[in-house]
Amino acid sequence: MKITFTNTLDVDIEKPIPASKVLPDWYKELNSYMGNKKDPHKAIAENQVGTAKRCMPLFDAITSGYLITSVSDVYVKQVDGQPYYSWSGLEQIEFHPTEQLPVHPQNKTHKISFPKWNNFWGIKTPKGYSCLIVSPMHRDLPFTIFPGVVDTDTYSAPIKFPFTLNSAGYEGLIPAGTPIAQVIPFKRDSWEMEFGSDKDLKEIKNIHHKLSSKFFDAYKIFFRQNKEYK
Repeated sequence: MKITFTNTLDVDIEKPIPASKVLPDWYKELNSYMGNKKDPHKAIAENQVGTAKRCMPLFDAITSGYLITSVSDVYVKQVDGQPYYSWSGLEQIEFHPTEQLPVHPQNKTHKISFPKWNNFWGIKTPKGYSCLIVSPMHRDLPFTIFPGVVDTDTYSAPIKFPFTLNSAGYEGLIPAGTPIAQVIPFKRDSWEMEFGSDKDLKEIKNIHHKLSSKFFDAYKIFFRQNKEYK
């Protein structure tokens, strides 16, 4: 399957990139085993356990989909207890009045207006596929965008990303090239909830047995499926 990103400007801007190409610094620096161990044999000998770096669900979250990045430096300063934004170059941010969303639990930092990242990339997916758009996962950012689902097989215009600051009183530079949204395509389908049977319970017990058969990486060895975003 192919996802198409279209630059809607007359100038070149940084392209979206597979999330797997831009791992967070904290993740790259983290050792695979507690006690600063890098060798699994030494970790086993010293009764150490794996760190979050051995967690494949976390890795799959970090590397799923594609990252859209900011195109201009943005500076945030506080004036009378409210954040004000300035930017260089292209207009990076627009605003919604808070009356449009007065009670959202995420809004603890903006009382006058909600900022939103301007995005200059149209997104197109094949028929039957939509995109889940979330804040870049497990990354050290001063903001969080509002998650959303867009049916990008029928709507391919640029999507803007409303956000709030994570900390009241935040001031600082958000440099151009900062990941602002993670775009994860998925196939739409109809779902119906049901409850498991004795057969399902037996399957779960068998899974637990397999998990307990390895010191490390049992989920990766027995259950994880490869995912590709190029």
